[in-house]
Order: sequence, then C-alpha cells, then structure tokens
Amino acid sequence: MPRSISFTPGRLLTAALIAGLCALVAMRSPDLLAAMPPPVYHALIGGLWAAAATAVGTLPVLLSQSFSPRTYDAALGLGGGIMLAATSFSLVLPAIAASKGAGNTPMAASLMVGGGILLGMLVVMLLERLVRSDNVLDNSKSDQANTLVRAWLFVGAVAIHNIPEGMAIGVGYAGVDLSKANALTTGIAIQDIPEGMVVAMALRVAGYGRLFSAALGTLSGVVEPIGAVIGALLIEASAALLPWGLAGAAGAMLYVICHDVVPEAQRRGNYGTASFSLVVGFIIMMVLDTAMG
Repeated sequence: MPRSISFTPGRLLTAALIAGLCALVAMRSPDLLAAMPPPVYHALIGGLWAAAATAVGTLPVLLSQSFSPRTYDAALGLGGGIMLAATSFSLVLPAIAASKGAGNTPMAASLMVGGGILLGMLVVMLLERLVRSDNVLDNSKSDQANTLVRAWLFVGAVAIHNIPEGMAIGVGYAGVDLSKANALTTGIAIQDIPEGMVVAMALRVAGYGRLFSAALGTLSGVVEPIGAVIGALLIEASAALLPWGLAGAAGAMLYVICHDVVPEAQRRGNYGTASFSLVVGFIIMMVLDTAMG
C-alpha cells in the first residue's frame, strides 16, 4: 500500500469500529450498564438510534430499489429543517441559559455562546480537511487493488462528518432535559436516513456490489454512538464545559446544515421542494421543542 495513505481515515475508522464493537460487547454486562451515569447511557442509546437510521437509509440499495431525486431532496430538506430548529431551541438557548446560570451577564453569556459556536464550526472544518473525498470513487485511473482503499476513504470522509453529530447528541443528553435531547436526536436521525442512502448509492453507482455498498454505508454511521458517549463524558467531567459544549455542538450542526445538507438537497435543482421541506421540518421541531418539550 502506498505510503501516502498509511494513515488513511479508513484505518482510523476501522480502529473506531473495533473500539465500538468492544464497547457494545462490554455493554452486555448489566453491571457496566448500571454503572453508567444516566446522561451517558441515554447518549449511547441516542447515538445507536442515529447509527440505525443511517443503516435504514442503505436499504433501498440493498433491496435494489431507489427513491426519486425529489423524494430524496425532500427528506434531506426535512432533516435539515429539524436539525436547524433543534440547534436553535435545544442547543443555543440552553447554552445561553447555562452560561447565565454560571453567573455571567446576558452580554457575556451571549458572547461566550457566540465564541463556542465559532469554535465548533472551526473544529468541523479542521476535521474535514483531514480527508478529501473528491474523486475517490473514480475507478477510471486505478487498479483493482486500490478500489477498496478509495471506498474506505469515502466512508472515512462521511464518518468524520458524523463525529460532530454524535457529539451533539451526547452534549444534548448531558446538558438539556431529556425531551429536548430526544428531539435533537430525532432530527439528526431523520437527516441520517438520506445520508446513509447517498453513501450507499454513490458506492453502488461506482460499481461496488449491493451488499458491500450497504455495509459501508451502514458503517459510516457507527462513529455516532462513539461520539455521543465522548460528548456526554466531557460534560459529565466538568459542568463548566456545559455552555461551551452546547454552543460548540450548535456551531458544528450549523456548519453541517449550511455546508452539506442544504447544498446537497438543492444540488439536483429541486429548490422549491427542498426549501419547503426545510421550513416544514423547522416548524415541526419548533413545536416539539417549545410546546411539547
């Protein structure tokens, strides 16, 4: 294997998958589950739900079925709207409240949260620079031996994108009430369904088998429960990190929405459908957060 890919995201993802599998095996011990702080336990379950939603998105490829581009864009827009409202009502507002609760003035609290949002965005941008997914599915200029490597590079890029989503789930369960955290997880999970589908479809179109494409699409979401547990543990370790954690998760989510979800939903020209679905998703989550949360 070439030296230039000796530390590929695929290998890092493999290590994460092994760690995740070991954690899931260890979870079979009732004593370990009982020893988990409730926020960490809920974060793990929420992360697993998000990973399961990614797996559900690969089913059309596995079953040789497909959705119309308009349906796909509507689902992506709906998930983006839900994530946007969840970012506002489940992360930003609780972050400001937590900062005020720590004794900061309204201005200081708002500036702190603003800084946390910028920090969260910069972290995701840095993670994305670790891997370039452009052209990794181009089979025209490479031999069969490198096909698997490029597939893992693509999955690694998507997995890196999923890390902040998983951490947002964990921070949510550690920092806000359970109903708001559940709403946030729901929004991320809905967005993960079309995300899993696009990963599997991209691999399938590039010539990979149905089972292989669906399997790698599913694996791209496995990092979410790992990220969720890490996010919850960080907040559990220090309550002072709560405003920063919530704000950082909000910044990561906003970047994902603006940089990935919205452009992808409108890439095929279904602007009206994607925008309408985004507004509907925002309204649904706003009602869940403010009237029923």
